[in-house]
Amino acid sequence: MKNPNRSVFLKPILLVLLIHGALSAHAQLSASMPFRPERSDTSLILNDIKEAVDYAVPPVSSIFEDDDDNSLQKTIALNLSKSQERKQLMSYLKQLELNNTIAENEKNSKALYRFANLFARLKLYPLAMKCFFKSIDRANKKAKQSGEAAEADDYTPEALPINAKDDSLLNLQARQVAKNQKSKYTNYRRIAATFNDHKPTVAYALLFHVKQPVSGKPKVFVFSNTGHTFITLIKYNADSTYVSCSFGFYPKKEKILFATPWDPSSESQFKTDAGHQWDEVVGKFISKKSFEKILSLTKKYNDLEYHLSNNNCTDFCLQAASLAGLNISNTKASWPLGYGNNPGVTGQSLLNGKYHNTDQQPDADLFRSLNINAAEE
Repeated sequence: MKNPNRSVFLKPILLVLLIHGALSAHAQLSASMPFRPERSDTSLILNDIKEAVDYAVPPVSSIFEDDDDNSLQKTIALNLSKSQERKQLMSYLKQLELNNTIAENEKNSKALYRFANLFARLKLYPLAMKCFFKSIDRANKKAKQSGEAAEADDYTPEALPINAKDDSLLNLQARQVAKNQKSKYTNYRRIAATFNDHKPTVAYALLFHVKQPVSGKPKVFVFSNTGHTFITLIKYNADSTYVSCSFGFYPKKEKILFATPWDPSSESQFKTDAGHQWDEVVGKFISKKSFEKILSLTKKYNDLEYHLSNNNCTDFCLQAASLAGLNISNTKASWPLGYGNNPGVTGQSLLNGKYHNTDQQPDADLFRSLNINAAEE
């Protein structure tokens, strides 16, 4: 028979032994783990996420902060076909677009203007003009607030946001430029159809390009090379898409001496110039009315005869520029048996800054870029 007094006596002893064992086990477990300061559960989660993100996503600006234009242009060109790098480029441009302090705004505006030049040299004209717009957007808003109204016919876009759609459009445009190195035949109907996408439009732009016979020199010709002048028209849509067309007025050379000083007249044709080289370019945002007038001029020229002295590629482009409110002075020179507008002298005028707005837009709203090779020479 069990003794009840013994049971009562043993229970406290067993309880003490159990508590001692538990404490020893906890001490051993703690000694085997690395020390970690106490933090709340929320703090642990947020810090762990931040560390993972910082490791997985490097700063997007890292490969696009090169101070050398030649090097940065090569970097951009090499990364246009790579999805991840292209997205990083768009993210970087988006960061430059954001307005913060006055000092940052000025720094970002200069960076955007620099990228506008780089994209123009890569023949990515819609993105080039979008970056240029971002660099002058604040100045335009300030002018509006001070009461400096633009011409009623001139339309200034409220915004041209840089967003994810630029990624796919940039990739498509880069591939099209690469395929179109040689100018191919086109006509007014094809040019007009490019812009007939039935989408609401927020802005239009024109670029005036010149390829001189000798880059940076006012020479009218070198042997049979007389240079070339062409334009680019851009239509920016409300859904952040855009369409563009680069084209020029050419002679249709059916005989060896056609469109030469010895036989200056020829049938004409338009050719696509998306892949054409250039030395100087000047551009601006234009009104819908001006854009439609330039298309009407293109329709008119579709049936005109080419003439080396008075109806050549430079004549067509100068008329288009005039309809856009852009004047370029000192564009004529003589050559054997002829005299008139030509790419050599016109390009030199752009190089020397002999151009201005004829509408109420300030000259600061004119975009100018020089080809790197021309600038170096």
